[in-house]
This record gives sequence, C-alpha cells and structure tokens, in this order.
Amino acid sequence: MPLPDFRLPAVVFIALALVGCGKEGKRAPSAPLGVAPTYEVRDNAATRRRFNYQDQMTLADRAYQSGSLAAAEKGARAALKLDGNRPEAYLMLATLAARRGEDADAGGLYRKAAELAPERGDVLNNYGAWLCTHGRAAESLVWFDRALAAPGYATPASALANAGGCALEAGQSERAARDLRAALQVDPGNAYALESMARSEYTQGRYFEARAFSQRRLAAAPATRSVLQLASEIEAQLGDTVASGRYLQRIRDEFPQDAAPNSRG
Repeated sequence: MPLPDFRLPAVVFIALALVGCGKEGKRAPSAPLGVAPTYEVRDNAATRRRFNYQDQMTLADRAYQSGSLAAAEKGARAALKLDGNRPEAYLMLATLAARRGEDADAGGLYRKAAELAPERGDVLNNYGAWLCTHGRAAESLVWFDRALAAPGYATPASALANAGGCALEAGQSERAARDLRAALQVDPGNAYALESMARSEYTQGRYFEARAFSQRRLAAAPATRSVLQLASEIEAQLGDTVASGRYLQRIRDEFPQDAAPNSRG
C-alpha cells in the first residue's frame, strides 16, 4: 500500500523582549524618578486566528494519536472554521473519513488539501496515494511528479516509492524500476519500495533478485500477509519448497484471522 505523508505544523512561539533605556545626568536628581509607563503588546486578529488554528490542530493531532477520533474531528473542524484556506484540517478530516470507510469523502478532502497547497510535497503525495489505492494508479503518477517537483520537499523517498509501486500497478514497468531504485538510493530501508521491487522482479521472472529484495523487506519492517505470501511464491519458483512452506506457516501463525493462504495469495 502506498505510504502516506501526514504531518502537522509545529506551533511556533514568539518571545518578545522589551528593553528600557535611560540617560545619565551630571548629578543625581533631587526627586525620585517617575514610574515608567506600561506598554502592552497586542496581536492583531489575523495573528490570533493563526495561533488558534495551530492550537486546534495540535489538539486534534494529539487526540488522533491517542485514539480519540471524535476529539480529533472536533479539533480539525474548529481549525477549519478559523481558516479554511490551509490544508492541515482537510488532511486530518480525510484521514478520519478513511478510518470510517467513507472513501469518497476522504478522496474529496485529500484533493481539497492538495489544491490549497500546490507546493507542499507531503500533501500532494497523500492525494496521489489515495488515488493509487482506489484504482486510479495511472492518474496518481501525476500527483507524485508534482510532489517531487515541490520546493523543499523533505521526504522524497516516500513519493518516489509510491510512484514506483503505483507505476507497477499501472503496468509501467520501466518507470516503476526507475522510481523504486531512486527511492532506495535515498532510503535503503523503505519497506514499500523493497516490497514493490521484489514484486517487480518476481513478475519479470527474476526470482533470485526477487528473493534478495523480499529478504531485505522482511528485515526492514514487520511482515504483512502479502509480503509473506510473495516470499512463499518466490521460494516456490526457485524450487525451495521447504522455505516456501515456512512462509506459509508464518501466515497461519501470524495472521490466523485471514483465510488459509494458497499459492496465489
């Protein structure tokens, strides 16, 4: 599954320092000095809204991380009322909609966030990932390209891995290999890129290469059923029925809630 790139902005705190100045006289005054006037610094309305928005999104993020989805939605909607032209609240609401199985709503919210932040690579990557997982792999590649072209994008390996995996889904094997190898140059332990490379090599009949990527994937992150199934199929093609059987046994042991595995997954 393509990897999301969900991040919220850190709240920025501004410290204001007021410095008083005095003048030296030639002799001390005969009367005590007057009390200096009190100055008050006030934020304008736009600044207050911005900080309130960030506060609400911080609360929403903490609630989501703790599993309080209703509180997370409440915070995101409060932030949206404060500023409907920033992407973070839409991203949170999209994530919550996806958790509830409301896929169409999630897709619309991801797209809205992407339209509001056309130079935010993480936001564009998220929408591309949603497209790819909803049968629109070829369309998703446009959004990954935009993410990779975004200035200052901090996690290009995520978009490269997603682009490669989704190119594989779209039947674009040359692009898939290019983007997946580029992702692994940036992040050699990227689990999605390793799994996609193993699958790509397997479909092209390069089973020894597929085994190497499969083993790297299993070392990089906890196993999933699909990864173990692929590893079993690779070993079967290489004629190692014992190793293939061990992977099938792991599926039965680690994913007992799933249907019994078979040679095709």
